[in-house]
Amino acid sequence: MGQGPPGHIVMEADDITRALTRVAHEILESNRGAANLVLLGIPKRGVPLAERLASHIAEIEPGFVVEERLGQLDITMYRDDLRRLHPRPINPTRIPPRGIDGTVVVLIDDVLYSGRTIRAALDALGDHGRPQAVQLAVLVDRGHRELPIRADFVGKNLPTSREERVSVLLQETDDRDAVLITREEEAA
Repeated sequence: MGQGPPGHIVMEADDITRALTRVAHEILESNRGAANLVLLGIPKRGVPLAERLASHIAEIEPGFVVEERLGQLDITMYRDDLRRLHPRPINPTRIPPRGIDGTVVVLIDDVLYSGRTIRAALDALGDHGRPQAVQLAVLVDRGHRELPIRADFVGKNLPTSREERVSVLLQETDDRDAVLITREEEAA
């Protein structure tokens, strides 16, 4: 862990908290409450974001029990770029006790870019059940989609160039909360 890459800060801790609070409200409004919701974070940083969103939802909706509605979905073996990536550990997939059949699953990730991570998540999800619907919540949507995938709930739309990199730093993984933009040559 550490302070992360140098770069231009576009969101600080308070901005992230406000964005997640708003997204939690939007999820509840869109789904008319939390009765049928299951939240699944995509490792690595989607998991702590899912935990934070679940906590916000539990504060708003008294019947929402985090332990019964929160999980994580590992997508490693479903990626189409597995051969090009550095070896990475496979994280456990944890589906809530009630399962996902007939529920509204909200997939949660930190950054939406090409859409390939979410395509892999949809493939992985199919191995665990058949939800009524699948929605997507991301902290940052940076554009440049390669697949026809869009987020239902976005903390911040952040137009970027392909030469830029968006780094999400979270207290749970990086010892601080921030969103940074760096140029590819700065990040190397």
